[in-house]
Amino acid sequence: MHIDWTHVLTALGLAFIFEGLPYFLWAEKMPKYLLLLCTRPPSILRRMGLAAMLGGLLLIYMAQN
Repeated sequence: MHIDWTHVLTALGLAFIFEGLPYFLWAEKMPKYLLLLCTRPPSILRRMGLAAMLGGLLLIYMAQN
């Protein structure tokens, strides 16, 4: 199996960009939002993570077809 490192690194770079956007755009609001997330039970955080992963898979699927 051949790994196209260009695509892997591009995807990783895009992930960093999307992860950094909220901190750049809403730097004043992020500490409050992070404190709010800290008070959520793990089950809610897992559901949020699962929803994000499924949304990402859906986007990849749509982009490939």
